[in-house]
Amino acid sequence: MIGDSTMANKKLDGGSPERGWGMMLPGFFSEDVVVDNHAQNGRSSKSFISEGRWEKVLSKVKKGDYVFIQFGHNDEKTDSTRHTVPGTTFDANLRRFVNETRAKGGIPVLFNSIVRRNFVRASDESISKDARKEPGKESLPTEGTQLFDTHGAYLDSPRNVAKEMGVVFIDMNKITHDLVQGLGPVESKKLFMWVEPNTVPALPKGREDNTHLNVYGGRVVAGLAADAISQAIPELSKFVRRYDYVVAQDGSGDFFSIQEAINAVPDFRKNVRTTILIRKGTYKEKVVIPESKINVSLIGEDGAVLTYDDFANKPNAFGENLGTSGSSTCYIYSPDFYAENLTFENSSGPVGQAVACFVSGDRVYFKNCRFLGFQDTLYTYGKNSRQYYENCYIEGTVDFIFGWSTAVFNKCHIHSKGDGYVTAPSTDQGKKYGYVFFDCRLTADAGVEKVFLSRPWRPYAQAVFVRCELGKQIVAKGWNNWGKKDAEKTVNYAEYESRGAGANPEARAAFSHQLKSLKGYELESILVGEDGWNPTKDGHKLIEVKR
Repeated sequence: MIGDSTMANKKLDGGSPERGWGMMLPGFFSEDVVVDNHAQNGRSSKSFISEGRWEKVLSKVKKGDYVFIQFGHNDEKTDSTRHTVPGTTFDANLRRFVNETRAKGGIPVLFNSIVRRNFVRASDESISKDARKEPGKESLPTEGTQLFDTHGAYLDSPRNVAKEMGVVFIDMNKITHDLVQGLGPVESKKLFMWVEPNTVPALPKGREDNTHLNVYGGRVVAGLAADAISQAIPELSKFVRRYDYVVAQDGSGDFFSIQEAINAVPDFRKNVRTTILIRKGTYKEKVVIPESKINVSLIGEDGAVLTYDDFANKPNAFGENLGTSGSSTCYIYSPDFYAENLTFENSSGPVGQAVACFVSGDRVYFKNCRFLGFQDTLYTYGKNSRQYYENCYIEGTVDFIFGWSTAVFNKCHIHSKGDGYVTAPSTDQGKKYGYVFFDCRLTADAGVEKVFLSRPWRPYAQAVFVRCELGKQIVAKGWNNWGKKDAEKTVNYAEYESRGAGANPEARAAFSHQLKSLKGYELESILVGEDGWNPTKDGHKLIEVKR
């Protein structure tokens, strides 16, 4: 991307909320698309070339790359280092960008300038004024209800050159004009850099700026641009994504933290999902997703990690131990929660109980997620909670999958980092199912030699392993009674067609058994409950539930 400040990446110093729409664009594409934004504040098509910026960009262009080009705001300026003339020098620079991009095998796309928020009719013919009130200047003129153009013929040059040269043209001015005019003079301020004094450290005196976008405006305009790109360039349409919120540490999202995004989700937003993209990065924070934030989806980019380092014996603010439940990095109480491609980590190390994820909500679905820790990594807490884990990675040492819930683990990788116990269910008496593992792979670190499939935290514990590949770390006995002889009479510990070096049905503990068939353990029926939930068939589609 090449262009001016309305497209550029911005500095975040002092909490500055200014954003270029190009800075926010990555949140609207899958990771198959890399957005390399070279737009710069204050540059025109002329100065972008004269400063050597275009030469640098051109050296990176490879066959098949798209080059998005948007100039005009600063070409309007009167100074000789930036000024160009529409129809002559401005057009010539745009042609140069097009020709040189094509010579490298790239695909040029021309955009015209986004609108200025100008609800005042100009008293002269000037089109190069930023309607901005800086500290010490007089107030802006009284605004009407009609949005007036400030760009003139500079809007036509990209359109004309695109038509002349057979280039895709995207009319960002019309898109943003319709947006701002539709919002009107009051609501449209929410898109631009209108900042009250003493609210942002970067702008202690405030700002009234009708040219540059804020976080919200940047996201809205980038979304409209993504829609237009999708329509104009079918080859890119399959990569366009829409999320309600984006979390990003580089300022390219709505929020910097996951908890901020969760807090912004409307309470009890029914019959629709709120989707949140977590961009690549390590987010060190404790996250709570309360029961009122229903139907939330967290989608992580590769390398998105939620981490914290609390542990059971760590003192809280009152000097008391946090306890196992208090140690978790993430708490999920909401029903119909979905997470994909996200890592949940407790980074405190081998210091006893330290939970990475505490799951209490019902109908919770994890896909391609990772759960990292040592003891007590994954706490399936809710007694009436149904949970589904697909293609997930879960690691730990002792009891690293534990709790009351009914949970299915389908095609997951379960990894022991030390001798211990994979599961410690506390299934309530009368529950039909506890933990069921389908087609999972159980592995271990080098030197780990004594791992049990389960031990009963509570007397009626249930854990069943179906067609799982068991590494040599699984001891021949397979199951442990936790020193509770009476529990052997009530637990339901079973296997079906285990394979691998750790599969040893003849030597298994007498209180376990081998299933002769899967009747009653059909994958799709375990989580069905009374509402018919079937994540294996319907994915994370919402079901009609009376609330």
